[in-house]
Amino acid sequence: MEDLVNTFWLDRPVLVTGASGFLGGWLVRRLLEAGADLVCPVRDWVPGSQLIKSGLTEQVNLVRGDITDQDFMERVFGEYEVKTVFHLAAQTIVTIANCNPVSTFESNIRGTWSLLEASRRSPCVEQMIVASSDKAYGEHDVLPYAEDLPLRGIYPYDVSKACSDLLAQSYYATYSLPVVITRCGNFYGGGDLNWNRIVPGTIRAVLRGENPVIRSDGQYIRDYFYIEDGAAAYMLLAEKLAETPELAGEAFNFSNEIQLTVLELVEMILKVMDSDLRPVVLGEAAHEIRHQYLSAKKACHLLGWAPLFSIEEALARTVEWYREFLADVR
Repeated sequence: MEDLVNTFWLDRPVLVTGASGFLGGWLVRRLLEAGADLVCPVRDWVPGSQLIKSGLTEQVNLVRGDITDQDFMERVFGEYEVKTVFHLAAQTIVTIANCNPVSTFESNIRGTWSLLEASRRSPCVEQMIVASSDKAYGEHDVLPYAEDLPLRGIYPYDVSKACSDLLAQSYYATYSLPVVITRCGNFYGGGDLNWNRIVPGTIRAVLRGENPVIRSDGQYIRDYFYIEDGAAAYMLLAEKLAETPELAGEAFNFSNEIQLTVLELVEMILKVMDSDLRPVVLGEAAHEIRHQYLSAKKACHLLGWAPLFSIEEALARTVEWYREFLADVR
């Protein structure tokens, strides 16, 4: 089975939605290194994304269109004979979802059913990985969250991911679509250009000599999951699904299983950057889950998964990425 894993991606037709996004850029890079033949549907041209900035567009089949367009997606699946699908595309910013719920529902829910239906109609699809989120669980008293907890999201972003998660489960149960679901902690790492997120926002502020800003009270507790670990986990999951088709229909949490408050994370970043700046705590956040973290025992046991980096190593790599990136854009 080792030979299967080593050669699995070579010349394999793989579709990645959300390739111009944060996780998508890292996943595309890893898939190209493994020899995959990539198809990337892209709606918006994002010059600062890794896909474009790093010249990866020259190495993939880039198709312009919207994943919510059913006819477009069916054409892409048919013409490129896609075998493996990674569905990452989504509107991922919680504050935007709270302000613009309908556009978030369109992207995250309609986009998911469009892709699931296109996959169902394609005779070539062998594996499909759908990105849900830890937010799909909503708020529970039992911690850490395991995969058998009900999905109880109530805020717009949380609901959109819970719906896409349930849609994937439905397509497996009804049509035996070979789909598995990921629920990950909060991604961080180089390449995230959403500066209102705590990690890139803090690093950029410190590099500018400014006090970092925490818009909440700093006491929200989350999982923080390194982006390179995320990309590796997605590829491992597809490989394992090829080895063990019985995994279809399952959901997997991926997490370092470390609980951190926002303030603790900012303090860690300041330590890595050897900065004596202090955060400004605004206490303005609302409509977000207070305390949440995941159990990754199922992924460790069934997939043999483990993170590649400690949080200290990952933060050091992240800070270095932003040092280089922001030096280049000055």
